[in-house]
Amino acid sequence: MSIIKSFSVGEGDMFYIKHGSSNFTIIDCCMDDDNADSIIGEIVLEKKGKDITRFISTHPDEDHIQGLKRLDGAIDIRNFYCVENKATKDEPTEDFKYYCALRDNNKISFYVYKGCSRKWMNDCDSSNPNDYGSSGINFLWPDTNNADYKDALKQAAEGTAFNNISPIFTYEVTNGVKVIWMGDMEKDFQEKIKDCVTWPQVDILFAPHHGRDSGKVPEEILKKLNPQIIVIGEAPSEHLNYYRGYNTITQNTAKDIIFDNDGVWTHVYFAERNYPYDLSFLTNRNAFNRKLGFYAGSFLPYNAMRTMR
Repeated sequence: MSIIKSFSVGEGDMFYIKHGSSNFTIIDCCMDDDNADSIIGEIVLEKKGKDITRFISTHPDEDHIQGLKRLDGAIDIRNFYCVENKATKDEPTEDFKYYCALRDNNKISFYVYKGCSRKWMNDCDSSNPNDYGSSGINFLWPDTNNADYKDALKQAAEGTAFNNISPIFTYEVTNGVKVIWMGDMEKDFQEKIKDCVTWPQVDILFAPHHGRDSGKVPEEILKKLNPQIIVIGEAPSEHLNYYRGYNTITQNTAKDIIFDNDGVWTHVYFAERNYPYDLSFLTNRNAFNRKLGFYAGSFLPYNAMRTMR
């Protein structure tokens, strides 16, 4: 029905969602000369046959936009999603300049905010012969009137900090998996806005700021999200928070991670064969598929549990 892939790109983030509808979504970009050809080749192959491709940029730190110009040269980004901002840098890289050009191009840019709606993102029209279906993506943040968020935008415009302009958004499969991303939003900022966001129950949380302690999701928020799995990204181990008490997958060890959603179960695959940590929270459904990687196990999403009741 759909596939979510988290690429192992070192101390950066890059994902794609191959939707069950005619949508394909790329989230952030972190490519260099060693991995760009293989990543781009895979994206070109996996998005084949999809009518709508969008790129969601959480924020313009280099570990989230590196290789953006090269990616656009290969796939021609027509739908560029980001928060409305005026971020600047004293010594802009070519990819940051390219980010700004895409951001400021009103023909392809779409500024995201809490509750925003757009055709094929979270709105569809079955009466339209060109109905491409909903992607199942919804933005829970930012609230553009929030004073703390305005301060984060000011810091980005001054070129001093970018993490806290990251949006919060979910991807949800009908009667299936629900996933949340928070970019590199920092812990202190999460504390400030925790009462301004309606936090849903989710199956997968991609830990903000690559799982660093500086981005640790506060316990009050975690209790509302109640994630079945927290994916901890690729930062140096001494900087990571391992979310004691929660089921986790560490990308430092698993490398590329794929979540394959079959409409009921979600099957988990790693690029690394010998993952050494506890995966007893996953069930063996014998969903072996070497094209996706080494099968780690499966889990039943909350939505599927509710449907079965």
